[in-house]
Amino acid sequence: MLNNVKILYEDNHLLVVEKPVNIPVQEDRTGDKDLLTLLKEDIKQRYNKPGNVFLGLVHRLDRPVGGVMVFAKTSKAASRLSEQVRARGFKKTYLAVAHGIPVKQRDSLEHYLLKDSVTNTVSVVEADTPGAKHASLDYIVSISADGLSLVKINLHTGRPHQIRVQFAAIGHPLYGDQKYGVEINKPGQQLALWSAEIICKHPTRDEKMVFRSKVPDIYPLSLFEDT
Repeated sequence: MLNNVKILYEDNHLLVVEKPVNIPVQEDRTGDKDLLTLLKEDIKQRYNKPGNVFLGLVHRLDRPVGGVMVFAKTSKAASRLSEQVRARGFKKTYLAVAHGIPVKQRDSLEHYLLKDSVTNTVSVVEADTPGAKHASLDYIVSISADGLSLVKINLHTGRPHQIRVQFAAIGHPLYGDQKYGVEINKPGQQLALWSAEIICKHPTRDEKMVFRSKVPDIYPLSLFEDT
């Protein structure tokens, strides 16, 4: 473990870690230390590598989101993993706590999303809106308690803020979401969204890889720790 970043798996082509919450994946306007830089520095030190270290970013997590992330240690691995992402062969499962109890215990959500780069916010728009991108996910409500629901989400597209925006759009914003649930969440609450599992094909071997990250024991996720 380096700087509270747990390494879940590593070989010559892959580096899989558990991203801590509230750390950016890559450098942003805040100037805060980012995960990609931390991991490159760690690889350089552990393997005594001269010069720049290659580490490919093939998918992202929002800053407040924690959980499993897969990085590519070679350009070949980065290319092949990116192709899996494009072909939807890179399976991502999230756990989230949403306000309320959705009418449908199991459903698919389809929306068109438009990002405003100036405000770093995303909105649901009509399909013919210039710049809009299709967003798709499936969800299952696992259990509900205290007016909250634990939701298991299979993400089919990787749009910015996608899960947060789509659940807010159906009237069930995520607990702690300060962007898309400001009317119901309180300042300082932690976003309850966790990257729980990634399934992909190894970039150089014909082998299915399954990587999991256990959700932290913090409220409100702790309400459902026995599920």
